[in-house]
Amino acid sequence: MLTFAVSEEKNRWLKEKMESLNIREGDIIEKFIRSSGKGGQKVNKTSTCVYIKHIPTGIEVKCMEERSQSINRFLARRELVERIERLSGKLTIADSKRLKAKKQKQKRQKRAKLKHRATDIDLTPAPAVPALELNEGFCSALHVMEDTDRHVFITGRAGTGKSTLLQHFRQNTKKAIAVLAPTGVAAVNVRGQTIHSFFNFKIDITPDSVKKIRPRNKTVYKKLDAVVIDEISMVRADILDCVDIFLRLHGREKAASFGGIQMIFIGDLYQLPPVVTSRDRALFMDYYKSPYFFAARVFEKGFAMEFIELEKVYRQKDEHFLKLLNAIRNNTATDEDMREINSRHIPEFREKSGDFSIHLTTTNNLAEGINIKKLAEIKDKEYRFTGALEGNFETKDLPTGMEIVVKTGAQVMLLNNDSAGRWINGSLGKIMGIEKSDDAPDTIMVELSDGEIAEVAPYTWEMYKFSYDKNRGAVVSEPVGSFTQYPLKLAWAVTIHKSQGMTFERAIIDIGRGTFSHGQLYVALSRCTTLEGMILKQPVAKKNILMDRRVVEFVTKYQYRLAEKRQPLQEKISFLEDAIKTGKQLEIVYLKTKDEKSKRVVTPLSVGELEYSGKKFPGLKAFCLNRGEERVFHIERILEMRVKG
Repeated sequence: MLTFAVSEEKNRWLKEKMESLNIREGDIIEKFIRSSGKGGQKVNKTSTCVYIKHIPTGIEVKCMEERSQSINRFLARRELVERIERLSGKLTIADSKRLKAKKQKQKRQKRAKLKHRATDIDLTPAPAVPALELNEGFCSALHVMEDTDRHVFITGRAGTGKSTLLQHFRQNTKKAIAVLAPTGVAAVNVRGQTIHSFFNFKIDITPDSVKKIRPRNKTVYKKLDAVVIDEISMVRADILDCVDIFLRLHGREKAASFGGIQMIFIGDLYQLPPVVTSRDRALFMDYYKSPYFFAARVFEKGFAMEFIELEKVYRQKDEHFLKLLNAIRNNTATDEDMREINSRHIPEFREKSGDFSIHLTTTNNLAEGINIKKLAEIKDKEYRFTGALEGNFETKDLPTGMEIVVKTGAQVMLLNNDSAGRWINGSLGKIMGIEKSDDAPDTIMVELSDGEIAEVAPYTWEMYKFSYDKNRGAVVSEPVGSFTQYPLKLAWAVTIHKSQGMTFERAIIDIGRGTFSHGQLYVALSRCTTLEGMILKQPVAKKNILMDRRVVEFVTKYQYRLAEKRQPLQEKISFLEDAIKTGKQLEIVYLKTKDEKSKRVVTPLSVGELEYSGKKFPGLKAFCLNRGEERVFHIERILEMRVKG
């Protein structure tokens, strides 16, 4: 055991910090490396450089600041604590100041061109990333993403942290990855590239024409370990087939799905569907069973993926409200559920100044009309700001207007994650004034919903491109274009479509003449953090709950198949029969046909062939402790089971 060359007080502080963050010794890989100069000179005669890796998060730290192994070990562990605190949002003000001071010291040393050894850790504050709680779902997903080459579909209800997981993986992975999205706006949000841009697809790409593409940089496709596609629900089946064919031609293995490259799909099929134009509709009637990615022909060629569902919802805390949202999501809402939701229809509701409520509408015209009307009602000076484009950044992908018009008192939405953590993408605020400057861009003063006044300066979004760097021997992402503008837009109203991924304390939901898209009502209602914060401009009816049965069928049947693969039917029956003989209670995860998943505690009573509506099935009769009565379960729909205890 090493003796730290630091005070007992500091050792005790470090130990308490590690315990509070649940950093266990068994989760740490620690190595001691000898520090040598160029040509192998024996600069140090002992292994003073300390390398540690935290297995659950994948964070790595290497420290060789001092010539003492024990001090470097302490410093490396302190850096690990700070990185995990930063991820979990627990970094104290004092710690932040010390990190900032250390960063400034490093800059001074660099300017003075001092040669010295220092920790590898980049102490520059990372872009504001929501805190990552390493729950069971995140750990399972990160394990498959980082430690295996298995294909995986990571899904979850609204507010389960899918975007946070992606950001964490991107920042910490050791793999060569490309992060892609179906649209330019989505690609900008994940600091990635569009699918079409990365693969050099034209807008009219087809599975046949993809074979004619001659990529400019073939090496990048052969060096990739994984391709991440965010917002997979918006990716059409034909586009995924094009990706498969392209990577078979230019990836690592021609005979393997997607060229032998790991595919990581992230998204919620119950939210945004793919866009199918009238021109393409015939294709999906004749060639594909549906426009969704899971209808791609690659699935018929042996392609298989794991299915991981993130279950913990962070946006809403009220379990009863979550139950109502799930009923809307799965189209299982009862009359009582609808009455409770419609209790939020308040015709006489009037917005109060400063309450930061936002209208969610079904169309752009409705949203723009509200914003124009509200801005015109403010009898104050108008301010116009023009953005700047550089390089390859198409105007259709702009996150806000090339020209934005605001007035003092206007309600706006912030469109970036503030590096100081004061706001995130989607936060609402109110313009308090414009601070003029002769030698720098003007500053827009914005009051945030918590009352803080923030200075908002121009922000630069970048469009990225992935390529292979021969000198570094690595796949790298580099900006190929940029757009600079104040990161805000008028936000008395926004479309339901554009509110995807956002969270609001108070939202006025205006479905106009009704919903017209799969999942549209669910997306709107699930933006709200509470039932009390939701105001309905019109009552909603069951006919407004549009759900594509093909999505439900895929999600449920795919989970049934995976459960059968993990534990075949006969094994399940044997397990249940053993529980009956021994009188054991079981914890089961049961999935109904409408993708309703529930956890039950049951006492098995009998197993055998049962019949319902003329159809026979392998069934389990059991006393359900959750319901307090005897129930019947379809054994093939039991996804998981284990002995209670």
